[in-house]
Amino acid sequence: MSALLLLFTCLLLGALVARFAKPPSGIVHGINWWVIRIALPALVLALVPKVRIDTQLWFPVAAMWVVFFGAWALFAALGRWLGWSRERIGALTLVCGLGNTSFMGYPMLQALHGKEGLALAVVADQLGCFPLLSSAGVAVASLYSGRVPQAGVIARRILTFPSFLALIVGGLVGALGGWPDAIDGVLMPIGATLTPLALFSVGLQFKFHLGERQLPALLLGLGWKLALAPLVAWLIGRAAGVGGLTLTVGVLQAAMAPMISAAILADEHKLEPTLANTILGAGIVLSLLTIPLGNLLLGG
Repeated sequence: MSALLLLFTCLLLGALVARFAKPPSGIVHGINWWVIRIALPALVLALVPKVRIDTQLWFPVAAMWVVFFGAWALFAALGRWLGWSRERIGALTLVCGLGNTSFMGYPMLQALHGKEGLALAVVADQLGCFPLLSSAGVAVASLYSGRVPQAGVIARRILTFPSFLALIVGGLVGALGGWPDAIDGVLMPIGATLTPLALFSVGLQFKFHLGERQLPALLLGLGWKLALAPLVAWLIGRAAGVGGLTLTVGVLQAAMAPMISAAILADEHKLEPTLANTILGAGIVLSLLTIPLGNLLLGG
């Protein structure tokens, strides 16, 4: 309970600071730079060597791909039926197909399942959501905004991302027996800064402003992201014989709130930014209730 209270407190502090304290311009960029380029790679380097390799590790990764491509298929079909614009279909695919599996997923799963759950969350994020954002996410944003995706740019973005490089190094270190205690004792405290800073940054960026005739799209989008997508992931996992903590983490990561970077990508490509940011804000708040509830339903 205290761990979940920490998450809520950091999120609330960020929202209050943004509303009343007039923080310096560039603070969000600075915090996110530390989180993405220092804290996240340190956490990946610390946790990946400790991941136990088993035959079920495919599931948390596959669940992320199911969520994204399921969203794309669903909103493309709904868009044709309801007469949505291409911009709305693209926005919903991005923000409701990509989850906040690092900024919120890491701290929430650490709070609910400790370091073992956090290690599995890293696998789902680094092999699932991050490659999806950098490849299929960029492709969707480009296609629905009328641009042509560039394969070279996508490949370079994935291969040079700090936490992806950390994932490779961490896997090699794990194969060689893990880090010495002295190095592990440095990496974990640096990685631990991710939780408070990431949630504080989310709070600073929180927005909720619903435009005209956007409510149905908001409800359908969050209905997929927070309820139907994790249900589909759970059904696939159960049908494939996946169980235990691997099933739980995969389903909870599938149920995570929309990804901040996905909303930014939608904004950059002019894909209904107001709708994308409102879904992001509402999803973050609702996920503080739905993730613990989902964890209870899964027996966590």
